[in-house]
Amino acid sequence: MAPASPPPRRKDDFLGRMATGLTAISRGLAFSGLMLAGLGLLAVLIGSVAGLASGVGFVIVGPPWATGRTRMTVLVLMVLALFVVFPLLVTVLLGWTRGLASFTRRLAGQWCGVPIAEPYRPRPRGRGIRRRLAWQLTDPATWRDLLWLTANGTVAWMLAAAPAAMILLGLLGVTRPGGGPVVAVGPLVNGALGTFLFGIALLIAAPLVAPTLLRGYALTARAMLAPSDRGQLARRVEHLSQTRTETLDTGAAEIRRIERDLHDGAQARLVAMGMTLDAAGQLIDENPKAARALLIEARDNSAKALQELRALVRGIHPPVLADRGLADAIRALALDTPLRIHLASDLNGRGRPPAPVESAAYFAVSELIANVTKHARASQAWVDIRHAGGLLKIGVTDDGHGGADPHKGTGLHGIERRLAAFDGVLAIGSPPGGPTSVTMEIPCVLS
Repeated sequence: MAPASPPPRRKDDFLGRMATGLTAISRGLAFSGLMLAGLGLLAVLIGSVAGLASGVGFVIVGPPWATGRTRMTVLVLMVLALFVVFPLLVTVLLGWTRGLASFTRRLAGQWCGVPIAEPYRPRPRGRGIRRRLAWQLTDPATWRDLLWLTANGTVAWMLAAAPAAMILLGLLGVTRPGGGPVVAVGPLVNGALGTFLFGIALLIAAPLVAPTLLRGYALTARAMLAPSDRGQLARRVEHLSQTRTETLDTGAAEIRRIERDLHDGAQARLVAMGMTLDAAGQLIDENPKAARALLIEARDNSAKALQELRALVRGIHPPVLADRGLADAIRALALDTPLRIHLASDLNGRGRPPAPVESAAYFAVSELIANVTKHARASQAWVDIRHAGGLLKIGVTDDGHGGADPHKGTGLHGIERRLAAFDGVLAIGSPPGGPTSVTMEIPCVLS
């Protein structure tokens, strides 16, 4: 069987590539603007260091004409600059440098499809210029940011600005073809025509190569702005230590809750049932009617104790989750909720996540639905469960009034801690007036 011929290229494919290229050119110019801002920060930073060094040298060496009073005045100013002005200025400049680098990382991910992770160490507790300056100077990412600003201002910016320069040269070649020969097309073509043709070629080639050059610029940025292997390992160890501590604390709190529920609920009923049976045994010969009433009461207590034990078991691990899987467990949860919940899932027939991940996802959705019921004043909600790219993705959206905040005690922070134990993330979009959209992603493989 002959291989199928490729589909004919549509005419609008070329126009689409040109439009994409023009967008890439404008973004390259934006990156060039960030380069100029970075050079300005570097110039101010180097100038401040040079000025301080000059002042110190003046105090130590000093010209012959400097009097003792002049040297003393400069010395006081240098001490003030060294311990007050200079730390404050450097802290501000390094903060702006960090913000500029973070903005570059974000644009590289959004515009070029090259995500760059944040490499910075967490900010220490406490306030103070010296504490913040020490945190900045001891963070290797700060020096990588400065290295990037230097490389960006000398070499890397050419990748971003090259397509715009090609456009400019092409326009000059088209509008001023008599400015001199640029390329020799042949013996019958003069320099003016060659310049014109070369300008047309530049105008066409610039949008076509702009996306590739822009991506090359983003890859260069990632080589310098992304966390180093040692930094990634340190952040990973820190994240695991934090999540391990939170998981242990959560587990201990859950054990205490189960113990409290057993003590105050089923255990109390079982003790009361035993006392009732003892009383019935003492009255069964003398007053069978009263003993019968006590036996009925004991039977009711046993039924209530059984209900409480079942509710406790469902709180630990619902039987429907173990038997039917995540989607059916959430569907059963929706039946007990006053909200109208729409469920969509692609897990049926594809397998199931690992039991710990499944349990964490179930209780996270349960907590979200409880939050919607209590706080959102919503009439319906949508739950979407998908598995793609090695990630279990769950979205919960409602039509409530919005304003959800993880730091306001609505249970969202607890969900973040629950997911962090599996390297999961929680993203929340809840503008005032609604709707609220929560997305959870947990790395896992379906069994």
